[in-house]
Amino acid sequence: MNSVILRTVAPVLVSLMVLFSIFVLLRGHNAPGGGFIGGLIAVAALSIYGITFGVGAVRKALHVHPMVIAAAGLLIATLSGLVSALFGAPFMTGLWVTPVILGTEIPLATVMSFDVGVYLVVVGAIGAVALSLEEENEEDEA
Repeated sequence: MNSVILRTVAPVLVSLMVLFSIFVLLRGHNAPGGGFIGGLIAVAALSIYGITFGVGAVRKALHVHPMVIAAAGLLIATLSGLVSALFGAPFMTGLWVTPVILGTEIPLATVMSFDVGVYLVVVGAIGAVALSLEEENEEDEA
């Protein structure tokens, strides 16, 4: 899209949307939100960036193919479920560990890593679809 206003506002808007998606992801394992909603917000940010600067700019910003991101997310989510099986709990049971780092207890959970996996699956899969649709649109305009 060849709008000066959109080209000026898009980088700031995309940055804020990605930060908000990470906030929703991190907040989600104990409250509403999580990986799916955070991933959708991130894909919306990528879509705005793609509409503004083209699909090539988005692919360059991602550094890897979106389906690789989705596959990595699926692997992380699956491994999060298998960790509980290693400790004799049913598959996908949430396990917590609270290591003390510099005198501060930091709660870590398999629920959080599962949410990160879901986030990456949504960003990768829906991002691939969005980029494919935008590429077809660019080819039709050329």
